[in-house]
Amino acid sequence: MIPQAVVAMLACARIGAVHSVVFGGFAASELYVDVATTIFSASLLPEVTLRAKRIEDCQPKVIVTASCGVEPSRIVSYKPLLNEALSKCKHKASTQIIYQRPEQTLVLDPEKGDRDWEEEVASAERMERTGECVDVAARDPLYLLYTSGSTGAPKGIVRENGGHAVAVNWSMPNIFGVAPGDVFFCSSDIGWVVGHSFIVYGPLLHGCTTVLYEGKPVGTPDAGAFWRIVEEYKVKVLSTAPTAIRAIKVCQFCRFQNHDSMPKAPEKRADPDGNYVKQYDISSLKHLFLAGERSDPDTVVHFSKLLNVPVRDNYWQTETGFPITAPCAFTHPSDSTPPKTGSAGPPIPGYDVRVLSSTLSEHTHDHAESTTNSKLKEAPPNVLGNLALKLPLPPGCFMDLWNGTDKFVKGYLSKSEGYLDLTDAGWIDSDGYVNVMGRTDDVINTAGHRLSTGAMEEIVSAHPMVAECAVVGAKDAMKGEVAVGFTVLKQSSTLSTPTHTPEKLIKELRSAVRTQIGAFACFNHVYVLEKLPKTRSGKVLRRVLRAIVNGEEVVVPPTIEDPGVVEEIEGVVRGKGLKGV
Repeated sequence: MIPQAVVAMLACARIGAVHSVVFGGFAASELYVDVATTIFSASLLPEVTLRAKRIEDCQPKVIVTASCGVEPSRIVSYKPLLNEALSKCKHKASTQIIYQRPEQTLVLDPEKGDRDWEEEVASAERMERTGECVDVAARDPLYLLYTSGSTGAPKGIVRENGGHAVAVNWSMPNIFGVAPGDVFFCSSDIGWVVGHSFIVYGPLLHGCTTVLYEGKPVGTPDAGAFWRIVEEYKVKVLSTAPTAIRAIKVCQFCRFQNHDSMPKAPEKRADPDGNYVKQYDISSLKHLFLAGERSDPDTVVHFSKLLNVPVRDNYWQTETGFPITAPCAFTHPSDSTPPKTGSAGPPIPGYDVRVLSSTLSEHTHDHAESTTNSKLKEAPPNVLGNLALKLPLPPGCFMDLWNGTDKFVKGYLSKSEGYLDLTDAGWIDSDGYVNVMGRTDDVINTAGHRLSTGAMEEIVSAHPMVAECAVVGAKDAMKGEVAVGFTVLKQSSTLSTPTHTPEKLIKELRSAVRTQIGAFACFNHVYVLEKLPKTRSGKVLRRVLRAIVNGEEVVVPPTIEDPGVVEEIEGVVRGKGLKGV
């Protein structure tokens, strides 16, 4: 997350080249978790980690990377990873441009195609003519973005120039409520679609100032980082992930005592009462947008009160490139759509969101399956089912996979004719607001009852001792599947006092789920963890948890933030069995 990364992206767009950026920052030992050819590189990459098959798929002519990545407690050297990656690829890029970060400078090898970023920039500045803007067709590709480290094999999403520019430019005033000259702060990373759309292209196309932030919501240096940026740059809209603001609210973190490249002497703190917010003038902030995962109501309510601004959850995917649903802010506040806690808002113009289901049981009651093989049909309001988009898709959405048209049709269009499968479960309420409960594989079948693990997570996270949680399904010989909960407690919570025991926590959580969903939910198994397995973007890796509780082989995706947490969770589950706590 450095300015040179954005420069590389915009340079590609200027000359009509296709870029492919992927999140970086993995240590060498973490790059070969699931395949022997995990690598670090792509068509035009600032700080990236890819599998060799991605390089083979996009076949870049030029690779751009930094010499290293800077993490809160370490420096990750990138060039050795790049060299190793290229040695395993059949396709060879002709040039590697290396930006030498001051934290680590490397000796380059020009004979092998290495070029120094600063030298190349200086050389270009001496030229009489610079690269002119190249006209491209609206449907020519702007970028490729490989997705799905948490849900399956990587797919090269193709984003077209024309529709993308229209969609993200339109989104700025009509979804986020910003005008030219306003300051927009999206705390994502340009390795993700959110960073592409709303750190780089959207704000700049609309004439806004965009904030590029290299750091964490906590620990760099403290839980006031976001609020300091809001005050310093007069940010009008902050867009971030639910995980980020939950970390600010409840998680332990390190406050570094210095700003050296390798921080030392951390001390643990937390900010559940919003004390850091009170240290800064955030009066410029008008809206907080959340995306990337489902926003739990407790967090939404907490920050709405703390910041005194609307908290607007919005739902979309890498494939769509801009929000599918959102309670829109608009530039005129009186026109804004009111947010509804627990919902990601109504569909954005251009999207025809439908719920497809083979059962007509309402989400709040019995989800008994009357048939398991019946054709999916459009469901009425308040019925849990598969979320889908009725074709055609609006401008800005992907229309194909790179070198993968057959996979595009099979993976997205074959489930129900005339619909694009979003692979998420949810329902649309009577007001037209969309409620997203999680991936379709997060809907479990317990003794014939279809249950949303997202609904259970909402109940569990409301417990005063719970900071965050995840619920997955475990195979059961009698019931088919049963729910298993994983919780992370608030810093102030403990299970070692007479009034707060493991047994009492299980009883309270079980009672809450039974009361709000039904006795058939069978929420009997709970584990207390130090942390949940997450991707670098903050998404909980429920597939990893599901594999652990079912005794299956655990495939750790290269996008995981902390690979060591998987072994810790496996140890907890093995040590306690399928009871937990």
